[in-house]
Amino acid sequence: MAKLYFHYSTMNAGKSTVLLQAAYNYRERGMEAYLMTAAVDTRGGAGKIASRIGIESTARAFQPEDNLFEMIRARLEEGPCACVFLDEAQFMTEEQVWQLARVVDDLGVPVMCYGLRVDFRGKLFPGSAALLALADEMREVRTICHCGKKATMVVRLGADGAALHEGAQVQIGGNESYVSLCRRHWREAMGDR
Repeated sequence: MAKLYFHYSTMNAGKSTVLLQAAYNYRERGMEAYLMTAAVDTRGGAGKIASRIGIESTARAFQPEDNLFEMIRARLEEGPCACVFLDEAQFMTEEQVWQLARVVDDLGVPVMCYGLRVDFRGKLFPGSAALLALADEMREVRTICHCGKKATMVVRLGADGAALHEGAQVQIGGNESYVSLCRRHWREAMGDR
């Protein structure tokens, strides 16, 4: 039975690595996987899912205005597809998450989404909020804070290396821009909220 999955974490937890490994496992067993990623994230190149450890794969890039149900249905018309893998899921709209739910319910294809749960201010991304509400299964990809505790939050760093308290929700970056922290250290960095 197909399900909608949400694999979530903070920055630099290895979500893309886990996605690429799972897609590889499908292909190794002779099953096709359809990889998708948000067009806004071009760190690894346009239309690519890239991991910090050096593995990557091409993917179909989507925009906020794209209908994911129609994109996946068109892909299925080209031939069998055992699973859809979607990276940078936080950048989806609520409507796009509902479209993925339709893929699962109406087309019978499992969809595995990977993304951030919260932004640097501790606020849910729209796509993540919708996935938390609609996903059949949720799995946390864990990483650790510098203190050794589980990291659940992320801070965005300014040019001076200090945590930023304001700014646009979306700013593409990696280790140079973000640090994953436990809640206690996030609160310290943000001025004890």
